[in-house]
Amino acid sequence: MNVMNAKAAMTMLVLGAVIVPQVLQARSPACAPRDTVLRKLADTYGETRQSIGLNGDNALVEVFASDETGSWTITITSGAGLTCLIASGQSFETLAEPLPSADTDA
Repeated sequence: MNVMNAKAAMTMLVLGAVIVPQVLQARSPACAPRDTVLRKLADTYGETRQSIGLNGDNALVEVFASDETGSWTITITSGAGLTCLIASGQSFETLAEPLPSADTDA
């Protein structure tokens, strides 16, 4: 490896050591007791529960949304009652799409 490639590799290593932890930290979910999260979603964003289900670990997965503002939030709640925000955004719409046709011509 020549000196230029060694410097480039070292620069990438240093940048990776600085940037990756910041990205991981930014992606760590915000968690709080379930009643605190639900109250915040309702009071601050006007969001109500739109759908509910269990994931493979039997944790409760819910989608909250506001019909007025279009904001939405996906949460996951552990058996211990700790609720974490997984994703949120805007432009929520309720859909009821049919299954695609089993016809193989498509």
